[in-house]
Amino acid sequence: MLNRVQKRNLTKRDYVTLSSMIFALFFGAGNLIFPLHLGQLAGGHWGIAAAGFLITAVLLPLLSVLAVCVTKSKGVYDIGKPLGATFAVVFMVLIHFTIGPFFGTPRTATVSFTVGLAPFFPAKYQSLALLLFSAAFFGLAYYLSVEQSKIMARVGKLLNPLFLLLLVAIFAVAFSSPLAHAGSTSATAAYQTAGFTNGFLQGYNTMDALAGLALGVTIVTAVNFMGQTDPNKAAWVTARAGFFSMAFEGLIYVLLILLGAQSLGQFKLSDNGGVAFDQIVNHYMGNVGQAILAVLIITTCLTTAIGLVAAFAQDFHKHFGFLSYKAWLRITCLASFLTANVGLNQIIAWSTPVLMFLYPLAMALIFLSILSPLFRKSSVVYVWVVVFTVVPAVFDMVAAFPAVVSQSTFGQAMAHVQSFLPLASSGMDWLVPALVGAVFGTAHYLLLQRAKTSTGMEVPMKR
Repeated sequence: MLNRVQKRNLTKRDYVTLSSMIFALFFGAGNLIFPLHLGQLAGGHWGIAAAGFLITAVLLPLLSVLAVCVTKSKGVYDIGKPLGATFAVVFMVLIHFTIGPFFGTPRTATVSFTVGLAPFFPAKYQSLALLLFSAAFFGLAYYLSVEQSKIMARVGKLLNPLFLLLLVAIFAVAFSSPLAHAGSTSATAAYQTAGFTNGFLQGYNTMDALAGLALGVTIVTAVNFMGQTDPNKAAWVTARAGFFSMAFEGLIYVLLILLGAQSLGQFKLSDNGGVAFDQIVNHYMGNVGQAILAVLIITTCLTTAIGLVAAFAQDFHKHFGFLSYKAWLRITCLASFLTANVGLNQIIAWSTPVLMFLYPLAMALIFLSILSPLFRKSSVVYVWVVVFTVVPAVFDMVAAFPAVVSQSTFGQAMAHVQSFLPLASSGMDWLVPALVGAVFGTAHYLLLQRAKTSTGMEVPMKR
């Protein structure tokens, strides 16, 4: 189909549409509730917490898009390919199942229901209501993503503008009459002493750095359908549109964090950002606000669901071609529907440890991809960094599991060993080993370069 696409130069309107689509694909369930909850946790320390959050929730996703561009990749598989085909496939599957049918995609439906519709149903009917809503939600996500060439138009031109219009209306009302001065509200103990680090770790929950790697295939496909089939031009277009969309997303994050901090003037710390959002909107707008919030949350979550199920189906069809794109799309939509009915709190509880394992690996691969021209994508550098990163990442995963795992004999033994690593108390114990791996990897690469100079042999690399 791409062979029949007419090559052309993009207009400013095309860039706006593409940027809108990228923003909509990234900005979904967690992007609304986690920064709002962060604001409540940080209170008067919201500024320093926001700085940490923006690194993992905005800068890293932008870098993941740039990593796709620098390496001219078409998906998460290509990002991991320098470590070998087996690693690339395993990493791709882990990423897609994490942001897809196991955690990320189901969360788009559960957040939509919990925040937007649950207040309209009595408690005894909420399980049935979630079942029916999630079935309709993923049925619509399937319908809107089944034709790949129309995803950008449906998301970038229709759903995202509606979401932004409603969000601006809520911001306008809330900031015209703030519930408190954000700087005077109380912070939880963790944010009084380590606001930046905790904000940094909260950014993991958005899953956007992982999504950036996985959604690369959907973004590149959309760019190709716009007539940009040359890899160099497609990379430039993607990078430019990605920068504008991520900058705008960062602005919205700051406003949501500020709104969460201000809400402490009227409400107590909530269990999650979904509850806080519901309280804030109902305070200002009552039942009308709840209706607006329902439309807003469903719209933004639906756009993200479309991107995630499409990316899953595109990558799995490419690497496991015994099933068609539509077949993989049906599988991920059905699996997401089933997982969604487990409930939001359970999804968040079990997704956190997986994210603690995958995020360090993803960050390492993102930076390696961006810097890869410096060492000609040599596999030895990749191997050293990833091996040194994966061990502390396993420790972080075990520590983040619910008590049934983390407080078991095995979990406590792992925690004891982990305590000897630098920055272990802040959940950043992977950082120093990753840097050490980078030093060893670079040294190994330079030695191979010297050997190449003296013997004429090629340095091992992945193309």
